Amino acid sequence: MSPRYVILLPSYNSGKMLAQTVRSALRVWSDVWVVIDGSDDGSDLDLPYHDGLRVIRRSENGGKGAAVFDGLAAARQAKFTHALIMDADGQHDASCIMSFISSSRELPESMVLGAPRFGPDAPLERIWGRKIANFLVRRLGSRGIGDSLFGFRLYPIEPLWQVMQATRHMRGFDFEPEAVIRMAWLGTDIRNLSVPVRYFRKSEGGISHFNYGRDNLLLARMFVRLGLSSFKRSFRPCPR
Repeated sequence: MSPRYVILLPSYNSGKMLAQTVRSALRVWSDVWVVIDGSDDGSDLDLPYHDGLRVIRRSENGGKGAAVFDGLAAARQAKFTHALIMDADGQHDASCIMSFISSSRELPESMVLGAPRFGPDAPLERIWGRKIANFLVRRLGSRGIGDSLFGFRLYPIEPLWQVMQATRHMRGFDFEPEAVIRMAWLGTDIRNLSVPVRYFRKSEGGISHFNYGRDNLLLARMFVRLGLSSFKRSFRPCPR
């Protein structure tokens, strides 16, 4: 089957940036799906009309991974084979969409991971947090991953779906790192694509729902859990 691509935008109270991001994506690609993850700010009411735009609404906020999971379920039913996931807050440059898709078409079994090019607007705590996370990911045996936290990525849907179905985790901000680690453990080919990232000020409509205490604890628990899993995997007997 020829690859079919859909753009997935998980969104929770993204404000005015949601409609801007959707319009930017639709200028590049016709199939753009938005998963409204229990938003109550009315941001979904401003979305443009377009034949390729589909809006999936979750009744309660479940986290980014939960929104992605519901989006993948619907995309599988619609016979899409690949999903490009990007943030709804305008941080990711929609003009890069075709670069992801072109790279995927060369090797459809691969996942294409965005590698962020930071500008002067990038918070230092985000940069250093990524360095720490990427170090830990490499220690878990996933050395081909350029950046483990950046949310601008293209996945083959079926293996990602199987990975997410097999665990109750990966439903919050732990989705990004755990997805690429587990996909790498499956032997999925990895391609890294350098792309710009922009951090907007609040006055520009910038919104972040990352809670440094709660979500860093979630990530720390994830690394411990996957570290134990990696340790157990190293003692599995080789198949005869």
